[in-house]
Amino acid sequence: MDEVLDDLQNGCYIYQPASGFKFGIDAVLLADFAKSKARTAMDLCTGTGIIPILLAAKTDIDHFDAVEIQHDMADMAKRSVSYNGLEDRINVCECDLKDAPELFGRSRYDMVTVNPPYMKAGGGLVNAGDMKTLSRHETACTLEDVVRASAGLLKPRGRLFMVHRPSRLADVFWEMRRYGIEPKLMRTVQPRQDREMNLVLICGIKGARPELKVLPPLVVYNSDGSYTKEIDTIYGR
Repeated sequence: MDEVLDDLQNGCYIYQPASGFKFGIDAVLLADFAKSKARTAMDLCTGTGIIPILLAAKTDIDHFDAVEIQHDMADMAKRSVSYNGLEDRINVCECDLKDAPELFGRSRYDMVTVNPPYMKAGGGLVNAGDMKTLSRHETACTLEDVVRASAGLLKPRGRLFMVHRPSRLADVFWEMRRYGIEPKLMRTVQPRQDREMNLVLICGIKGARPELKVLPPLVVYNSDGSYTKEIDTIYGR
């Protein structure tokens, strides 16, 4: 597979497909949203490893495990970790996230992050073996699979950080409560001030009491098409 080594502008680099699925702003926003005082973290659906690599630069988290089912993506993630000298902090495993609680241990992690496939299986034209399809559609895992695995991995009071589409928000809340993770914090993302939200950042806590706090919306672009001040800060500009 053709690939490129991209500069993350924070002292780190990442291998990505030259053409095909690449990380987007949703992963960058999730990594910023998930900054915490956790000591151990798991990243599900890690792709090329962007979220643990970004978090390793932003936080003092001691250890990240990261799971990816696609061989080529997992291989790039492993090589990106090595290229950045992060082998002592980030471990990438090529496996099915549904097996993660048994492989890594139940109730082990302070934090789980996940940028899951957004689209339900059967929606639109898909190629089951295509990298983009596996990354965008629930063909290899469902939202329920993601939340069930997260609940198994998290310690009591551990936090699940997720980014998803607003159209799936009811499903996200349903599955989180179903598996004992209470939605506690939410922030919507709008492309511009006058546009509808197109992403939502969610934090749930395992075993917490009900009470949801909604933060002010995060706006990505100014009216002239430039990034807003907050987005520039998130990107470290």
